[in-house]
Order: sequence, then C-alpha cells, then structure tokens
Amino acid sequence: MNATVHPDQLLPEIDWRHLDALEEESIEILREAVAAFERPALLFSGGKDSCVVLHLARKAFQRRGPDGRWHGALPLPLLHIDTGHNFPEVIAFRDALVARHGDRLLVGHVEDSMRRGTVRLSDPLASRNAAQSVTLLETIEAHRLDVLVGGARRDEEKARAKERIFSHRDAFGQWQPKAQRPELWTLFNTRLQPGEHMRAFPISSNWTELDVWAYIARERIELPSLYWAHPRQVVRRGGLLVPVTPLTPPQPGETVETLQVRFRTVGDMSCTCPVPSSAATPEAVVLETLRSTVSERGATRVDDRANDAAMERRKREGYF
Repeated sequence: MNATVHPDQLLPEIDWRHLDALEEESIEILREAVAAFERPALLFSGGKDSCVVLHLARKAFQRRGPDGRWHGALPLPLLHIDTGHNFPEVIAFRDALVARHGDRLLVGHVEDSMRRGTVRLSDPLASRNAAQSVTLLETIEAHRLDVLVGGARRDEEKARAKERIFSHRDAFGQWQPKAQRPELWTLFNTRLQPGEHMRAFPISSNWTELDVWAYIARERIELPSLYWAHPRQVVRRGGLLVPVTPLTPPQPGETVETLQVRFRTVGDMSCTCPVPSSAATPEAVVLETLRSTVSERGATRVDDRANDAAMERRKREGYF
C-alpha cells in the first residue's frame, strides 16, 4: 500500500474534516493547561496517544519552518515513568526523538522506587505496571509539578470515561470520581490547594482510536516500530497473544509461534500484547481499526483483564 495515500482518498465515504475541530479543541486545552499552572509537564510514554499529544503541543507552542523542522522550545518538559520493563524499541524511539528536537526529558524510574523501598514486588518478574503510580507521585513531588498533560482517551476503558478533561488529584495523588469538578461550557476550574495537582487530557473528550490513527496518517506522525506489522514470537494465553520475552517466557505446554503482529498500544512488556496484523502504514491501520470490535486495552492488556475495576482502582491510587 502506498504510504503517501491520504485517509480521505483511502476511505472517501468518511469526512475527515472533523480532525480539524478535534485539533483546535486539543490545542486550546494544552494552552489552557500551560497558562493556568506554574510547573506543567507532558506525560510521554512513546505510545501513539502521547505522540499525538506531543505533536499537538508542538503546534500549540512551536513554529514549523519551511524545512519541516520545529523551531522554539516547548514550555513544558516531557515526563516518562520508566518501569525498567519497557520494550527496547520504545526507549530507543524516545531518546532519538528527544535528541532530535532538543526537548527536555524527565524520567522517573520504578527501579529507583524499589531501591528506596517504596515499591515492593512479590516476584522479580512481576508486572511493574501498577507500581508506576508510586514512582509517578514521587516524581511529581521531586519536581514540584502541578499539572501533567496526558494522552488518555475516554473510549479506551470504562474508568477513563468517568474522568474530566482537567482531573483533580488530592494531596495524596488520588482521583476521587464522586468529587470531580463540573466542566460546563468548557470552563475549567484549575484552582489547587497546597500539595494537590491536576491531570489534563487534551484528547480525552472526543477523540477515538480511529481519530488518532487518521490524524497520525494525515500529519505523518512518527511512531515506534512496534506499531507496524512485524514477525514476532508469541504464545496463546488467555485469549491473547503474549510476546515471548525474558519477562514473559513460554509456560509448560505452550507452543511458541512466529506470527505477523503489531501493537495497538505499548507499555510494560509483562502485560502488553500484540494483535495479528499485516498493517505497515497508518492508512492500513485505519482500515483495521474500522473493522475491530474490541477496544485496544481489551485486546492487548493482560492487567486490565484481572477484573472490571482494575483501571479505576489504579487511577484512585495515582495512576495516569
């Protein structure tokens, strides 16, 4: 498939002009977050949603020259919580992107929290995904951050759908669903008490996974290679394709297969799974997304299958 094909040429029956409205809304939210707070940061995992939010931030605060390069500095650093179990391709992508654009990067390491004793795991190979909450709150305190801009979307998961665009967190870093502030007429209450902070989600209200991929295709946004179809060793476990890694080795009786797959989301290797795919371009992913009947988290995240309240419980504890 031709990588230069525009989504509206590929799918002429869909009107993609709504992407302009989504972009405008998100840029307004980004500018509001930076203007209303003293120490903002942009949560950046290297995933497709955070890459879209970063691209929107560049449009909001930087100028693109005729050479396609962005000029000026972002008014907020990028913040990544590194579990130590990230896919190597994602870390390499993150570091290359930051070096190319000269962005400021803050990194909180779960392994540092483990050394401090604030994170304790039952097993050395256990998932560190939930432990990110502790490291995130420690990093917020260390840098005295008052708002974190993130790439969460309401169509991802039921707990995400309950959250406001500006999500208040109390002095313990906790999200209280029943104590959320109204956001009538897109008016945001950004007042904080000492020790509190806010999360801001510029693409949460109206963007879907399909919109994200259409926007990536239109804007030619660079992503880690994991998002494109590639051969990978996997085992079938619990209805998912679990990648064979040092953290997720085959269990007795499982058969290792090499399949053509891609990742719909990227995260901790211990709980993130690929899906069968031949899509090697954003346009091809748009077509696959149109046919999909399962959300990206439902199709790819082991930890969210533990129970229906897994995500909400983690968000109450300070998760993204």
